Amino acid sequence: MTVAADTFVEFVDHLTEALDDHDATGDELAARLHFSRFHFDRMISSVAGEPPRAFRRRILLERAAYRMITTTAPLIDIAVEAGYSSHEAFTRAFTRAYGVGPAEWRRKPGHIQVAAPSGVHFHPPGSLRLPARDKVNSMDLLTRMVEHHVWLTGEMVRVAERLTPEQLDQPIELDVDDDRQTIRSLLSRLIGQMGMWNAALATRDYDWSVEEHESLSSMRERLAAEGPTYLSHVREVVDSGRLDDTFVDALCEPAEVFTYGGMIAHVLTFAAHRRTLVALAFTSHGVEDLGWGDPMLWVAQPATS
Repeated sequence: MTVAADTFVEFVDHLTEALDDHDATGDELAARLHFSRFHFDRMISSVAGEPPRAFRRRILLERAAYRMITTTAPLIDIAVEAGYSSHEAFTRAFTRAYGVGPAEWRRKPGHIQVAAPSGVHFHPPGSLRLPARDKVNSMDLLTRMVEHHVWLTGEMVRVAERLTPEQLDQPIELDVDDDRQTIRSLLSRLIGQMGMWNAALATRDYDWSVEEHESLSSMRERLAAEGPTYLSHVREVVDSGRLDDTFVDALCEPAEVFTYGGMIAHVLTFAAHRRTLVALAFTSHGVEDLGWGDPMLWVAQPATS
């Protein structure tokens, strides 16, 4: 990398560590990185497309937007955390960045990230992300899912040490959700899960009533619409390397922030559970065409267009 690019990386690393150091001046920050203020501002601006001060202010506003969704803290507290001495100053800055005032945005939140030439944004819960250095691709996602599996298995073993031998050996019933599960309800939920996230990404309501004793013909119609739509979301996010980007699910009460990668991992995890129950139920009825629905052979086959 060039000196300017190296300095920008160092600047982002430093900013991550000292985001709440509101007393530090531009001259002090430049000195910490061993540059004059003039040369420091020129180098950062050349790489980031915005001066260091504007870069930091934008990151703090993005964090403030995240706080509005994920906490019930008063706006004045969020303003102070973002480095503003008054609610009025914070409101003016936030409105310039997001197009609406903070109170209105909190009631109806939108995208947290403000457009920026560098593509560096606040990454919940408390870091910054350099796209060129921390790019997440589809293989990285698979690795992370395995890492999560290994970690979670270890945690489960640790928690199991609290149980008695009788509790450890007690049979587990297949019906583990609040409602009694059937092949019909599980299949409807598998489709509905994709439909629910399609609705969240489009900021529209999901009609839960469709899953009430849904017919197979209705399932086929819904799957023909929801399946390709959800798959297109996944492909677009993976192809553009945006698995770590966040989006706001404003349909939750209260609204919540998710990463695209986290959402995909969530869908795969709970879908695997439900598919396994359906496969076991099919087997009990003598239908064994699909076996366990193991994806191993599927992913080994060449993709078809």
